[in-house]
Amino acid sequence: MLTLDLAFFSMAAVCIGASVGVVVMQDVFRAALFLVLSFLVVAGLFVLLNAEFLAVVQVLIYVGAISILIIFAIMLTRELQYSNESNRFKQPAYVLVALILTAIVFVSVSTDWRDWSELGLRVLPGDNIENLSATEQGVRDVFSDTTPIIAKLLLRDFVLPFEAASILLLAAVIGALVLLREQER
Repeated sequence: MLTLDLAFFSMAAVCIGASVGVVVMQDVFRAALFLVLSFLVVAGLFVLLNAEFLAVVQVLIYVGAISILIIFAIMLTRELQYSNESNRFKQPAYVLVALILTAIVFVSVSTDWRDWSELGLRVLPGDNIENLSATEQGVRDVFSDTTPIIAKLLLRDFVLPFEAASILLLAAVIGALVLLREQER
């Protein structure tokens, strides 16, 4: 077993364990800490996939912003000791999760997973660039460094949706501030 395989399977096990911890933990604060751990492990999985940009975005946005926001909201909530009563949707939720897990396992087992060599592509670090086909060169360019390619897509090809999303987020923040200010009066 390769070192990368061992790293992947150990990270995947930690991610699954942390995700289960988020769901089954009775204490909301500890569940939020398990959520932070799950986000960090997903960032590690992005690093294993050579998606460094996505790993940094995962850490900055999800771990650095969303998780801290959730933890602050939990800490500022009054009467945190009184948890919600158990509701009637608990059993149907278990059945739904079991069905989704069964579907995921079925699809994973029945899928014909092919790697680069089975497709006839040679994309290895030591390959000579002149001997690669156009497809192999494109795959090599994308997987060598993802940050310039994502930057080109965001800032040239998809600049309008990128800016529209930023304006939408800004409008949501301004709307939240207006609603909060109205409640204070």
